[in-house]
Amino acid sequence: MALHPDRLFPADPATRSIARRLYEAVAGLPILSPHGHTDPSWYARDGAFPDPAALFITPDHYATRMLYSQGVKLQDLGVARRDGAPVETDPRKIWRLFAKHFHLFAGTPTRLWFEHSLEAIFGITDRLTAKNADEMFDRIETAIATPALRPRALFDRFNLEVIATTDSALDDLAHHDAVRASGWHGRVVPTYRPDAVVDPQAYGFAKNVAQFLEVTGEPATWAGYLKAHRARRAFFKERGATATDHGHATARTENLSAGDAAALFDTVLAGRADAAQADAFRGQMLMEMACMSQDDGLVMQLHPGSYRNHNPSLFADFGPDKGADIPKATDYVHALKPLLDAVGNDAGLAIILFTLDETAYSRELAPLAGHYPALKLGPAWWFFDSPEGMRRFRETTTETAGFYNTVGFNDDTRAYLSIPARHDMARRVDCAYLARLVADHRLDEEEAFDLAGELAYGLAKKAYRL
Repeated sequence: MALHPDRLFPADPATRSIARRLYEAVAGLPILSPHGHTDPSWYARDGAFPDPAALFITPDHYATRMLYSQGVKLQDLGVARRDGAPVETDPRKIWRLFAKHFHLFAGTPTRLWFEHSLEAIFGITDRLTAKNADEMFDRIETAIATPALRPRALFDRFNLEVIATTDSALDDLAHHDAVRASGWHGRVVPTYRPDAVVDPQAYGFAKNVAQFLEVTGEPATWAGYLKAHRARRAFFKERGATATDHGHATARTENLSAGDAAALFDTVLAGRADAAQADAFRGQMLMEMACMSQDDGLVMQLHPGSYRNHNPSLFADFGPDKGADIPKATDYVHALKPLLDAVGNDAGLAIILFTLDETAYSRELAPLAGHYPALKLGPAWWFFDSPEGMRRFRETTTETAGFYNTVGFNDDTRAYLSIPARHDMARRVDCAYLARLVADHRLDEEEAFDLAGELAYGLAKKAYRL
């Protein structure tokens, strides 16, 4: 099963040869992970990972959703239930269940990431099966008990230059403070994620806002609420944050008068907002966040278009983020116009757009990013963080937005061991795309080498102000 050195490269020998040369030039570049979801406590405590199942299976919704689709119960994979009912706690049994169903991942990026991690980190070149599951479990369990596979050691082994976590606006960032106080050289920075206090339809919104205002000492007024955001953003920035992150249901933006915005705030805080008013409030808050970014320089990331928790019974039993989020169509041209009318021409502002609606790339997002100085395109994301998704992204955006209106790659993952695998996949796919342009005489090879470095490293460093 050893990973083929030409994986993801073009089949044509001449083009493949170009792709190899490009890849060799960027394979060893440092990794920038400016948008991710790893746990900051890992770096603060630097403890051993508990077991192979906790490392690879239970927290990974890419893995659990595939098994769930084939009738495997989430509780049998160790996923905790909201009601506290018993779930499987034996990691070996969870691993065996995963191994029994591993054939389901044929052709998926999940298998590529998993097998890359097995080979690169544990030296395992056999494919996981029910027969070798216990042997593989033992090898991984023994390895992760060693200091060489603790989070900080892996940070160096992965050649990570910086990794960003994603943190609630209510987070005290104690783990980030502990990392900084420890004197460790690794750069781990927070990202300001205010969804819990800007989405009136979020669970516990009123309570969240009350806590938010209490932490900042601000009154429950529109002016006080905005001042609280500015204070929390400054708190995050003091601890290294360079970006904010907004996971709204839609890309809707609003530019209400101060009076109308204050009245809407009072309505949502009182719990009287209907769905349209909730959406309008989220839209107004995107405008406010953009204006704050003009002042404090934080990069703004917007990734709408997920119908979250589509499966109500699964949500009731297990809660959010369990693999039941589904992409949906998203409008950007009309939805973003109020925001772009106000701030879109500000070249000092950085707004990075993501999508789960691929039809929007060539029709809306590439033309928008190819015009407005404030906009950049985020990489193929989530369901499209795959070889085909990455290729489609380049094919549908480059001719309109070029390369320099994109931001390279980010891994967007909770799965720490998959970070090198994901970046390697992106570098291979981008080098394959550039190689085809060289073979078609649309790029000189010297240009392609420069672009390969930008796509792998340079664009992310610039875009995220790292």
